[in-house]
Amino acid sequence: MSTISDLIRSVDPARPVLIAGPTASGKSELALRLAEAQGGVIVNADAIQVFADWRVLTARPSQDDEARARHALYGHVAGHVPYSVGDWLRDLDPYLDADTRPIIVGGTGLYFTALTEGLAQIPPTPEFIRREAMARIDEEGHGGLAAELDPETAGRIDLANPMRVQRAWEVLRSTGKGLALWQDATDPPRLPIAEATALVVHADKAWLTPRIETRFDTMLATGALEEARANRPGWSPDLPSAKAIGAAELMAVLDGSMTLDEARTRATILTRQFAKRQRTWFRARMRAWQQVDAQAL
Repeated sequence: MSTISDLIRSVDPARPVLIAGPTASGKSELALRLAEAQGGVIVNADAIQVFADWRVLTARPSQDDEARARHALYGHVAGHVPYSVGDWLRDLDPYLDADTRPIIVGGTGLYFTALTEGLAQIPPTPEFIRREAMARIDEEGHGGLAAELDPETAGRIDLANPMRVQRAWEVLRSTGKGLALWQDATDPPRLPIAEATALVVHADKAWLTPRIETRFDTMLATGALEEARANRPGWSPDLPSAKAIGAAELMAVLDGSMTLDEARTRATILTRQFAKRQRTWFRARMRAWQQVDAQAL
């Protein structure tokens, strides 16, 4: 098995680097080691780590990490502000055009796909359609929305992912065109794979699961419950940042409707399910990327 040092020596220091991987796989440490050895700015590609109000719970880089290398696009968005992949691409632009080499790391596959394959210019979804979609999911689950999708889109997205189904249904409902058609008419990519070193961390389920199971305890030990208490005023499950895994559970602990053990169990299950979806995305969409064994990191 090659080591992380071997991997770093094989990376061209003149090229941008992309590092994708599931939660708790060690990808952030790889980015830090690369930045320390070769220089560059570490740029966030995680859709939930952009929000300012959950640092501990979303495993954003610590202050010690930030002292080791320059970081960007972490915690720069207020928790009540919607933030799209298009917003991320616009915020990323200065780091692609600057002299400083970007090391883009995260677990949001859609960000990487939009960056390296292009992004469809889909009109914004009207708020009344979004409310309709959310109300239907609350009442009947996301299966009803999935059944109404056009065949091309249904065959392309993860139908087990409520967020992906909701997004696809909203696009069809608001534009009259399926998401697949919009995706087929995409803009050129901002950073084609051929111009970067693209790494995807492969983490075996048996190896990753114990790391996930201890992660919530680590978050609690480093202030996650206190962070939830600080966020309690003005908290709403409808906030964009409320998608942070464990946020609703910690609020339930503070409200007395859930024990800390129950919150730990629930958050762990949700994280395992999330990691499974990430691994599925990476296998399907990043076959051309260089595979990195998480156990070597």
